[in-house]
Amino acid sequence: MSALEVRSFRRADRDQLTDLVNAHVAAVVPGVSVSVNTVLSDLERRPGEFVVDPWVAERATLVAELRGHVVAGAHLLRYRSGDEVGASYRNAGEISWFVFRPPASFRPDAREAADLLMRACLTVLTRWDVRVRYADGALPAPAVHGLPRTWPHVRALYEGAGFRHVGDTEVVLLARPADLARHALPEGVTVERTVGECGTRFTAHTAGRALGFIEVDTTLARPERHTRGAGLADIGNLHVETAAHGTGLELRLLAHAADWLLLCGVDRLLAYESDTDRTRLDQLAAAGFHELTRTDRGWQHLPG
Repeated sequence: MSALEVRSFRRADRDQLTDLVNAHVAAVVPGVSVSVNTVLSDLERRPGEFVVDPWVAERATLVAELRGHVVAGAHLLRYRSGDEVGASYRNAGEISWFVFRPPASFRPDAREAADLLMRACLTVLTRWDVRVRYADGALPAPAVHGLPRTWPHVRALYEGAGFRHVGDTEVVLLARPADLARHALPEGVTVERTVGECGTRFTAHTAGRALGFIEVDTTLARPERHTRGAGLADIGNLHVETAAHGTGLELRLLAHAADWLLLCGVDRLLAYESDTDRTRLDQLAAAGFHELTRTDRGWQHLPG
């Protein structure tokens, strides 16, 4: 065997590949890591992607092994071309994620391994004869998607291979529920707790009319995945009717949800907003959120 080899993933690689995945997760969200079982499950299917994942026709996982150590890994997807598949995904190929440790003085050949693995990924996409080639950084962990700005080594690799950012940019924010600003509800406003689309919903009502709602998801760590970070939740939805704009209802809903999260043992709350929505970003900052990173979503292979 040569010192550097790119090959298909083997089950014996699971621990070293998980270590690589967790190194990248840790650079995005503090205190979160995933289990070997989570990584293996992600290679077979993505249960959280209930719309897109059924469209996948083929999966491939490749690793670069250097002197007996897995130093890079990538997971690829090929989507079917039938009418049931969303138009942008029909006959598309995607590097779902790519991980490798940045080169260091004691491991200068790590970039060579990553380059070789990227060439192998492009070869697979060519063999699949896909219509379009996408790339992402969607690791099986909360808030890790797109290409986070905390992964400059992966960005450089993607750009060097001909991938370009053609989508939007999302700001990832974090707050401690205990630190969220407390605001009493206005006179005559009540809050009802129900099941929502993206978690537990809290809806503000007055005189039988809904003013707005917030949904918080406390199930980011699926029980069978054993994610370290069980005290983590995220905002699935936050919406206030136009008539209630400027009343500070968003902050009051956040504070109300925070009380529920503390009862759930949640000590960190994630939020995601477009970098162009300055109003919502200012609202979250005023409530106690801090920016973790920015992530660029939507990468497409546009060589030349």
